[in-house]
Amino acid sequence: MIEVKKASHCAYKIRYHMVFSIKYRRKLLQDIDRINYIKFVCSEIGERYYFDFDAIGTDGDHVHIFVGAAPRYSPSKVMQIVKSITAREFFKKYPEVKKQLWGGEFWSDGGYVGTVGDGVMADTIRNYVETQGSPEEKEAYKQMNLLDFE
Repeated sequence: MIEVKKASHCAYKIRYHMVFSIKYRRKLLQDIDRINYIKFVCSEIGERYYFDFDAIGTDGDHVHIFVGAAPRYSPSKVMQIVKSITAREFFKKYPEVKKQLWGGEFWSDGGYVGTVGDGVMADTIRNYVETQGSPEEKEAYKQMNLLDFE
């Protein structure tokens, strides 16, 4: 269950599911040290911008992030902050990666962002993000169930 957060003049429950692809779909996040470094950088971003990172998962060439942010940040601003800081810090820590990415950009342009509701949807997305790249994920999410409105 997503808890209500409070800011100076409001209360909110906003969560996003974001997906960023590495430039040229290079599989640069298969090493556990690199994955943990992305998680570390995201935790630092969370402290600075008051974002709540609930889960981060990767399949090697893209990253899924389940994050909450105050309403003063638009979804595109949250995406911009996360992508720019993680790329800059990743290049500082692993400068050899720049040779694999010709233009010197870590993330592809754009990405996916979707809002996540409370309850079952939030739990489903959190589980999906956490199991990215695992055999369980590939089996469990072959087909999501659709519900009819009646």
